[in-house]
Amino acid sequence: MATVRTPDPPVAPEAATRVRRRDRPAGRRRKSQPAAFAFLTPWLLGAIALTVGPMVVSLYLSFTDYDLFTAPKWVGFGNFTHMFTDDDRYLQSVQVTLGYVLVSVPLKLTVSLLVAMLLNSRRGGGGFYRAAFYAPSLLGASVAAALVWRALFMGGGPVNEVLAFFGWHTPSWVDDPRFSLASIVLLGVWQFGAPMVIFLAGLKQIPAELHEAAAIDGAGAFRRFRHITLPMLSPVIFFNLVMEAIHAFQAFTPAFVIGGGRGGPADADLFYTLYLYEVGFQDFHMGYASAMAWVLLAVIAIVTAIVFRTAKLWVFYDDAEERT
Repeated sequence: MATVRTPDPPVAPEAATRVRRRDRPAGRRRKSQPAAFAFLTPWLLGAIALTVGPMVVSLYLSFTDYDLFTAPKWVGFGNFTHMFTDDDRYLQSVQVTLGYVLVSVPLKLTVSLLVAMLLNSRRGGGGFYRAAFYAPSLLGASVAAALVWRALFMGGGPVNEVLAFFGWHTPSWVDDPRFSLASIVLLGVWQFGAPMVIFLAGLKQIPAELHEAAAIDGAGAFRRFRHITLPMLSPVIFFNLVMEAIHAFQAFTPAFVIGGGRGGPADADLFYTLYLYEVGFQDFHMGYASAMAWVLLAVIAIVTAIVFRTAKLWVFYDDAEERT
């Protein structure tokens, strides 16, 4: 009786790729490794010499008393203990920085999203407006922009003149503890171009059919924004939130220029990075400044980890089923 030979099951492309990789001679793979390491060597040397090495030295100095002129003296956790128990200006810098982050980041993301939605709804002239709104972000944390901003908000400056025209008489913003931090927040919000462009790219990816179907079902603009735009845009919001929070924690130049280099009136502009610079490069307490830098790194890492851990509660992806 003749036997019928069943055909072999089809091989998936991934399996075929693995088979081809297994069939590849091991000698050829070993020969390509030296070339790969040769191309990676400049990057590895730069990373070790310019990143890893300084970080290790900074970590060691954070446990020492070091003034750049004498040999480091080991003090253990003395710098960290002094930081949280005996240094009132350090606690003030933490308070100012947290206030700046909690106010400027949501405002910046809100303004950038609103402007992105306006640009997305325009039919013509979008390129010009995108360039115009993005231009302030090109300045970044430049000294020139901070100097102009300081001139705008000084006593008798254009901002005070405009407010006085409408009957609101305010003192010099940069010299009053009640307004000085607000001027820096406004400068950060004004530079909303980078997240705006990212939001605009995300809005372009939302299918118009979803809004059209919701409108036919009677959903208004606010409901479409809440139930369609925000969920579809949540990965972009997540990315912008992480990036802007990190940038806000590292803000330095606006506080240095607008605050006069010493934290502004009554230390109202004493940002964390500004106080770190003052301690390390003006007072030459480099060990204490290194400890402050590592605390800042730990805080940024914790905040980023919290955002990542909570992202599954409010960030939605199109391939969510594939991820699970």
